[in-house]
Amino acid sequence: MKKKTDPELVDAENPEWTSEMFARAKPAAEVFPDLVDYSEKRKRGQRGPQKAPVKKPIKLRVDHDVLARYRASGPGWQSRMNEALRRGARSL
Repeated sequence: MKKKTDPELVDAENPEWTSEMFARAKPAAEVFPDLVDYSEKRKRGQRGPQKAPVKKPIKLRVDHDVLARYRASGPGWQSRMNEALRRGARSL
């Protein structure tokens, strides 16, 4: 007895593959050789090349009220703190 397909789960733009479709399918390396080469060079979870200079992670101890103030300023507070440090470094 064949199972009935739930009409809500059927996607008209992406139908379930038939045996003929599988027979005509080509390996990814044949269709997208550059993409396959690139993905084989990178390991899973590994980042690609940096587009800008890499920042150095450090541990920096700051007063609680300073940190609270920056965090309260909303998303992007780390970038604003970095810019304030950059301005301070210029005046040294």
